Amino acid sequence: MLLSEEILINITLMETRVALIENGLLQEIFIERHNKRGYVGDIFQGKVVRVMPGMEAAFVDIGLEKAAFIHVSDMALLGADGFENRNTERKSVQELLREGQSLVVQVAKDAISTKGARLTTHLTLPSRNLVYLPRSHHLGISQRLQDEAARERLLGQLRACLEQEELQNQGGFIIRTAAEGATVEEFLEDVRFLKRLWDKVDERIGRGDGINRVYREVPLYIRTVRDLITPDVEKIRIDNRESLQEINQFLEDFIPELKASVEYYEGDRPVFDLYGLEDEINKVLARQVKLKSGGDLIIDQTEAMTTIDVNTGGFLGSRNHAETVLKTNLEAATAIARQLRVRNLGGIIIVDFIDMQDVEHQRQVERTFLKALEGDHARNTLTGISQLGLIEMTRKRTRESLGQILNSHCPLCEGRGMLKSAETVCYEIFREILRTVRAYENDVLLVMASQVVVDRLLDEESDTLAELEDIVGKTVKLEVEPMYTQEQFDVVLN
Repeated sequence: MLLSEEILINITLMETRVALIENGLLQEIFIERHNKRGYVGDIFQGKVVRVMPGMEAAFVDIGLEKAAFIHVSDMALLGADGFENRNTERKSVQELLREGQSLVVQVAKDAISTKGARLTTHLTLPSRNLVYLPRSHHLGISQRLQDEAARERLLGQLRACLEQEELQNQGGFIIRTAAEGATVEEFLEDVRFLKRLWDKVDERIGRGDGINRVYREVPLYIRTVRDLITPDVEKIRIDNRESLQEINQFLEDFIPELKASVEYYEGDRPVFDLYGLEDEINKVLARQVKLKSGGDLIIDQTEAMTTIDVNTGGFLGSRNHAETVLKTNLEAATAIARQLRVRNLGGIIIVDFIDMQDVEHQRQVERTFLKALEGDHARNTLTGISQLGLIEMTRKRTRESLGQILNSHCPLCEGRGMLKSAETVCYEIFREILRTVRAYENDVLLVMASQVVVDRLLDEESDTLAELEDIVGKTVKLEVEPMYTQEQFDVVLN
């Protein structure tokens, strides 16, 4: 099936939102709030504040709220010439860093939840077709480009460009997936741009003193156009004139052959309403995803991992049970791949498909899942289906998921996703009454609780409460406290 892609860009005073649409269906959504702009790709001059030999890591102050984290595996070993020496034996963090040391680092992952930003000293600067490695001599190419003839041609083009510019020993390059059809001239433009950019960054590093940012990644709308534009993209619609001019200038400078039309959207309806994206975003925040067959997915994101459970739901099928399970799992495999992209789920992901006894059915589901993941811009690594019907996978995480950006922990359940039942709270109150009467001599106790708990004490638990009053020989009064959550209560002397 031919892909038809469109990029919608919505820019307001508060945030920038970018949506990638494939054949009329939302595939990816990026949100950058102007007061919480991410730092991935930014280069800082920081200061080591704590070295931890036991973890082979260190904390680095780069001027953010939380100290950032760097592991010894993310540290480049530089030779006397200032370039990475890949043949050197790995050193311990104590040999590489000391407290108070100045260090040039790049943010590889934004701070997520309680974790600070993740850093690396393997510096990179991206352009449309290439990624520049200013401190490396490595020449590489994206693993997504699998055609051997194309790989050889592109690497040959890159070497020719470096020879022409006499840059063979002035940094390494990686050819990006987007460069599949790039020409020698386009490579030359990228090489020259990246070298000029690094010279400016290096100059700032040289004169920098203390903690400061020496390079900032481009805004979301430029970054998205740079990274998402492919021959399949037919149209880019944006609702901000100033940003439209920046995008057109970027495309003119770096992708002049682009055939996609870039247009200013000035319709009466908001641009995201063209494909009902506001409703789609709300659906993405839900725990349950309905499948067309009647089955569903249950997606739970936790600090450690994300779990996805596949259920047949109300789907009974027209044949036998095995066929029903296969059809549900095949539909779920495609739906899960899309949900990973739309929700931007990363880290460890466990998918619990419905158990299949037939090995060929398992292979079909695996093939379908792998095929559906091919369009994902994030790197995925996954195992085959285990004996328990599970697929374990990892998906590269650099920024917060959509849920982490748009949601906050519930103050009632404190992020658990569940509240103690009113019945449970009533029983806790009874136990607290028994503790209190042993310590004090007052004849009257006052129970302050939420409306739903007081209602239960007066109704379903009224007999138990009366019996308890007889046992302790005290009068128990009830009072509704409107500000209390369902789990909060107090037993006080009256």
